[in-house]
Amino acid sequence: MKFSYKILLCTMITLAVAFGIGGYVFVNDVFKASLDRETGQAMDESSILRFAFETAALNIPSKYHMLQNSVIEEIGANLEKSGQVTGRLLRISDEERQVLYASEGFVEDTELLNHIQEKTRVYQILHPDEEHYYIQTGMRITTLDRVLYLETLRDVTPVYGERTRGFAVYRNLTLLILVLSSVFLFFIASWLTRPIRLLTQAARKMTAGDYSYRAEQISGDEMGQLTCDFNHMANALEENICKLQEEVRAREDFIAAFSHELKTPLTAVIGYADLLRTRKLDEEKHFLSANYIYTEGKRLEAMSLRLLDIIVTKRYSLDAQETKAELMFEYLRDMYGGHEEHPLVFQYDPGVIRAEVNLLKTVLLNLVDNACKASEEGSRVEILGEKREEGYWFAVKDYGVGIPPEEVRKITEAFYMVDKSRSRSHNGAGLGLALCAEILKLHESELVITSVLGEGSCFGFLIPYGEVKE
Repeated sequence: MKFSYKILLCTMITLAVAFGIGGYVFVNDVFKASLDRETGQAMDESSILRFAFETAALNIPSKYHMLQNSVIEEIGANLEKSGQVTGRLLRISDEERQVLYASEGFVEDTELLNHIQEKTRVYQILHPDEEHYYIQTGMRITTLDRVLYLETLRDVTPVYGERTRGFAVYRNLTLLILVLSSVFLFFIASWLTRPIRLLTQAARKMTAGDYSYRAEQISGDEMGQLTCDFNHMANALEENICKLQEEVRAREDFIAAFSHELKTPLTAVIGYADLLRTRKLDEEKHFLSANYIYTEGKRLEAMSLRLLDIIVTKRYSLDAQETKAELMFEYLRDMYGGHEEHPLVFQYDPGVIRAEVNLLKTVLLNLVDNACKASEEGSRVEILGEKREEGYWFAVKDYGVGIPPEEVRKITEAFYMVDKSRSRSHNGAGLGLALCAEILKLHESELVITSVLGEGSCFGFLIPYGEVKE
């Protein structure tokens, strides 16, 4: 069952119970008030009749020293005639509770008569058949040495009829209100549950693969906040899925590139090895074949070592230590001090950094090596160090061929080479910058690349400061 239908059903049940209880209490309260009024009037009439009976008895001639039964019947008949307009009936009984006079149609019920005591007034509701209701009253009369019992019967069937009509009217009115309310509440429930339907629609769209779909926020209440939170969750989910897709794509590209990089040198190695195995070559061709096998083998060795470094780096836990930045530049000067093809220019500020020294040396060596490969012979390579507010800035700048703007984003991917012929001529495999990117991730840093095609490139990264030691 839909949530809107549940709201509608629960509301209608609540309204029906509330109207039912309220109507029952209201109609019964009105009925009780009417019945109490009729009972009071019946008791008052009974008192008036007793007074009239006593007055009539005192006006009897004195020749009777005791009130005769015939006289009682006569007085009863006169009293009945005076109440014919109101439909009142009466019954008079003697000391032995034997009926002396009774109006025609008086209900033959003696239960109330047996409960009449001196100086008391009693009454009861009689329901002799399915159509009529009566109020029966009773009281004791003492006059002329006679003890008599006077009973009256008042028809209150209209009061019960009003109650029945009240219940019928209230029931019909309640049904009408419930029908109209159900229509109104249906639209209210649909309006209240619209955010849920929008969330359901968004969830189904995302399940079908449309991760960019967002639920419309139509209110500022709790449901609106839920929609907002759902959209935030969808944003995070879309970002994670995009990252996973990017990782899958990168992994597929990596496997494809790795297979391609292996295929070319292995084909050459197998071909030249087979040539050496099956034919007798002169000394020059023999040397060229063996040299090609050696060169391609060294490139495969370099590629495997770089891959191993990347795998190890991904699982590496950083053991950062504080060291002077000048030591890094002195190390590079010692490594490339005798470099004749590309003069190195050092320009740096003194400072203290917090890093894994050996890993940072690997990054700088790769960057300097790439700068030399990308530059023409005799072109200088600048190695820079600058103290900044957020950390110490390392940079390697060359004036070589540069990188096209569309290639800059892909340059740190494994096996990606801007100029494959130039890289292979230097035994490159396109793994150096991928290794640098992984090492910098460990240092919570990243490689910043700026390049102009034909003018050169600058590779830089930021390392946090360490504590200055005296």
